Amino acid sequence: MSPGEHDARPDVATVASLLREPGLPPPESRILLSHVLGWPRTQLITRDREPLAPETLAVYRALHARRVAGEPIAYLTGSREFFGLTLTVSPSVLIPRPETELLVELALARLEGRRAPRVLDLGTGSGAIALAIAHSRPDAQVTALDRSPDALDVARENARQLGLADRVTFLASDWYAALPANEAPFDIIVSNPPYIVSGDAHLSQGDLRFEPIDALTDHSDGLAALRAIVAGAPSRLLPNGWLLCEHGYHQAAEVRALCLATGFADVASDRDLAGIERTTGGRRV
Repeated sequence: MSPGEHDARPDVATVASLLREPGLPPPESRILLSHVLGWPRTQLITRDREPLAPETLAVYRALHARRVAGEPIAYLTGSREFFGLTLTVSPSVLIPRPETELLVELALARLEGRRAPRVLDLGTGSGAIALAIAHSRPDAQVTALDRSPDALDVARENARQLGLADRVTFLASDWYAALPANEAPFDIIVSNPPYIVSGDAHLSQGDLRFEPIDALTDHSDGLAALRAIVAGAPSRLLPNGWLLCEHGYHQAAEVRALCLATGFADVASDRDLAGIERTTGGRRV
């Protein structure tokens, strides 16, 4: 049988035939096929005419249908890359996004020259920010908080898989509440809190429909969590320590005002690759 004959038979599914099916863009189908088959992208090309086992096809078709219905690919495959790290994700946590890598880059820049810096990540979710900083700064002491036990389970598993379990301390906490009163102050506080306004149309669109609602919105004006974080930061920071927060595309001016009113210096916002003011922070005097 010559190459391609399998593909010509309607009763035989191959990578090549599945990529021609409607419903999903080929890049998304490739991601699902790579996940189901355990093949890297190169094998999807070199083995694209091999007949697929019926059970493999059934798993792929189930995932394909879920993706067509809108479920995020990250939840279907159970992983997402962030800052060069492969993280486990589940519907218990937000899907780490490329724009949040800006927060990590800014934090690392502000930690330059500091020995064994202490880092606090508020609302850690999958642990993406905390683990990226810990991985990039092996001398850092990182504490990560989240009020969701399910999210903390995901974050701890990510720390274990990345060999960082002994470098990051995870605590169940509603913002600063679980930190001991005698906790040593931090060099930097970072956070990607819920900042979408309650009732925002985006909450019922795209991937957001499937992500944990409490990690997306504060069920208020989008600034409630940011107010709590900014207000509590000075007492938890060393002199000249930094606070950095991610926020919505239209909230930079309001977050700058919060930081200035709380007494922070060098308050500024930074833009992501799309040119949107994505993070705002300041230095404790």
